[in-house]
Amino acid sequence: MKIIKEEKIPIKMWLDEIEPDTMRQVRNIANLPGAFHHIAIMPDAHIGYGMPIGGVLATVDTIVPNAVGVDIGCGMAAVKTTIQEIDEYNLKQILNKLRRIIPTGFTHHKEAQKWEGFDRAPDIPIIRQELNSARKQIGTLGGGNHFVEILREAGDKKWNIAGQGNIWLMLHSGSRNFGLKAANVYHRKARRFCELNNIDLPDRDLSFLKLDSPEGGEYWQAMNYCLEFAKANRHLMMERFMDIFQAVSGCEFIDFNKEHAGRSGHSVSSWTPSVLVAIHHNYAAREEHFGKTVIIHRKGATRAFKGQLGIVPGSMGTPSYIVEGLGNPESFMSCAHGAGRVLGRREASRVLTREQADEAVKGIIFEGWRGKFDEAPQAYKNIETVIKNQIDLARPIVKLKPLAVMIGG
Repeated sequence: MKIIKEEKIPIKMWLDEIEPDTMRQVRNIANLPGAFHHIAIMPDAHIGYGMPIGGVLATVDTIVPNAVGVDIGCGMAAVKTTIQEIDEYNLKQILNKLRRIIPTGFTHHKEAQKWEGFDRAPDIPIIRQELNSARKQIGTLGGGNHFVEILREAGDKKWNIAGQGNIWLMLHSGSRNFGLKAANVYHRKARRFCELNNIDLPDRDLSFLKLDSPEGGEYWQAMNYCLEFAKANRHLMMERFMDIFQAVSGCEFIDFNKEHAGRSGHSVSSWTPSVLVAIHHNYAAREEHFGKTVIIHRKGATRAFKGQLGIVPGSMGTPSYIVEGLGNPESFMSCAHGAGRVLGRREASRVLTREQADEAVKGIIFEGWRGKFDEAPQAYKNIETVIKNQIDLARPIVKLKPLAVMIGG
């Protein structure tokens, strides 16, 4: 861990190098009014809107919409299967079925999908405005770096991981348009609040709301509803993913949460959310840290309380890890959420060639690049370096190598 003490509050960083524009954003949040104790920067940190992705910010009685991010509740879900082998034909068959049942990119379901949470949507204008669209968006992947993946356990001596070779299913997605629209609406409200009150900000993209204000209370309620929706979105996709995979492979699923805890990791034949390892990584929460109740903003960071299971995905051609949190107070009990970008989307598509991208995913089945390489492994940091740099934050317990990938359109 590297500590910088030149700003209003200290900065604690779990990475070897950081690009100048990202470091500028880190310094900005360290000088933000209301920032508490220190700033924690994860090993996958890279530039974002206002606050870097891979940052953890604690505040007292304020909420910063851009410190949560525009994809509120974006996160991961993974499940362990009972099988250890699956051939290429069946992998392709599963991907083909997934493409037909899980819309990607800007595509939505043609019919409204069921979720009991729609009946308790808060009476907040932006939520009500998007409610009908959300009924067709739930159970959709989205674009960008959202993905569905089939992986196999692998051993790794340096992390003392045996690797039984079981197949896992994994996906990454968020709150779709709900989160984006809510983030934008309340960032504009935050900017107006800070301007009207002549609050001196290091960057207007770090505008905040008082939690006890009507606007702050609305954002808090909207954000938490977006978290619920994002979780339900992943659950619905995973349910359908598991059904397809089970129908093709004949597998059952293992409750890894119980298995890891030393209890009976029994297999189950039907879908149940309890078998998932699941976490989100764009949110804010009330927590106790350093003797005070604060608002912890995790933007591209995951909670890593002691013993808590998490997921740190690599890029499409590199391993992912199931990790166990160590509850390190210096990171506000947080860890990285993935490999983290080293090339922006446009830059990656501009500088990488098809040959380079194809070579990086050699041996992995996926649907094709569609003329751009923004999700090629070269656009991301080395996942092994990320895991190494946060070894005091989360312990790697399962290493997973990709077999087949469906990326967002």
